[in-house]
Amino acid sequence: MANFEYIALDAKGEETTGTLKANDEADAINQLRKSGLYPTQVAPAGRGGVSGSAKRKVKKSSKSKAAAKSAKGGKVKGKVLMIFTRQLATLVDAGLPLLRGLTVLAKQEKNRNMAGAINHLADAVAGGSTFSEGLGQHPKIFDKLYVNMVKAGELGGVLELVLNRLAEYQEKAEKLKNKIVAAMVYPIVVIVIAIGILVFLMMVIVPKFEQIFAEMLNGAKLPALTRYVIGFSRWMQDYWWLVLGIFTILYICWKLIAASKGGRKALDRLALRIPLFGPIQLKSAISRFTRTLGTLVTSGVPILQALNITRDTAGNVIVADAIDNVHAAVREGDSVVAPLEASKIFPPMVISMVDVGEETGQLPDMLLKVADVYDDEVDNAVDGMTSLIEPIMIVVLALIVGTIVIALFLPMIEIIKQMNQ
Repeated sequence: MANFEYIALDAKGEETTGTLKANDEADAINQLRKSGLYPTQVAPAGRGGVSGSAKRKVKKSSKSKAAAKSAKGGKVKGKVLMIFTRQLATLVDAGLPLLRGLTVLAKQEKNRNMAGAINHLADAVAGGSTFSEGLGQHPKIFDKLYVNMVKAGELGGVLELVLNRLAEYQEKAEKLKNKIVAAMVYPIVVIVIAIGILVFLMMVIVPKFEQIFAEMLNGAKLPALTRYVIGFSRWMQDYWWLVLGIFTILYICWKLIAASKGGRKALDRLALRIPLFGPIQLKSAISRFTRTLGTLVTSGVPILQALNITRDTAGNVIVADAIDNVHAAVREGDSVVAPLEASKIFPPMVISMVDVGEETGQLPDMLLKVADVYDDEVDNAVDGMTSLIEPIMIVVLALIVGTIVIALFLPMIEIIKQMNQ
């Protein structure tokens, strides 16, 4: 057996160092974990030990410093963060020390901002900081939910469990987000294509037919539908700048309203009431609220702190206000159910399940079950909306194009008659 030096975190998250005898590095890590310590560094004694290793880690190249600086100022996509969390959870769960896991992931990370952040995290841990303290230095990448869950895992000595929960949370959140984005993108793409076709027909095709009609009909009166279409085409050619200006003004007004507190609240309330889209928005907000709160409380984050974090990640001002009311009630010693019911945005099923969870002392588990139910609800709602919007869009597009085609075809009948004569 050989001597190994180690640096580890205890149950309170404080750093401790020492020496132990073990067959190899893996055996040393297992011994530390069994004694309730979480190793961040383990190295054979007499080879520079962990102190030498730490010194080597603390010495950063100018490139890694630049990467760390870049990471502090940059964001990463949710998918990149999700993959990092899952990989780190797998490495730590397999018994690999946190510092080594971060080093491995930093080498293989292709995203520049994420790689810089991971290198900075590794340096922070090697320098004696806790993992959660390192995460807190990158607020644009790791939000409050992430940092507080890791801190709770460090204090409870269950960091690998918390990382797994974080990875599961991010995977489900990313899946839900992609589902909603797909549902929103489809009708927007169809509308953009329809507008493009309409503009092309009005600005290019209709004027050419207008010339043909003027030359071949010798000033004869055109059918009413054809006159309306040609008149609209002329108006678009003369006043296209007005249409563009109106859309620009509407966009600026929408941005200004969304930037104000009252306007944001009005828009979010409207978003929950829009036919087809509103129910999906509400169900996704409920799923996000219950999953976030359930994951935080299950990981050991105090309920009041968990409600604050959940409010910040709600994504909708109306839902955030309801969570704020829940926070105030819980702080006064009341139950969660009453303010949820008073908000009038949470369905009776959610309120009933939360009530049962409070009575049985299994609120976190019940919240996660509600989140699973509403994930399925969002899937079904998105599929239903897509199947309903698709034929509606096709019919609307066919009516627009069909009307223009008929308007252009009607005078052709008269032209064909004249040619036959």
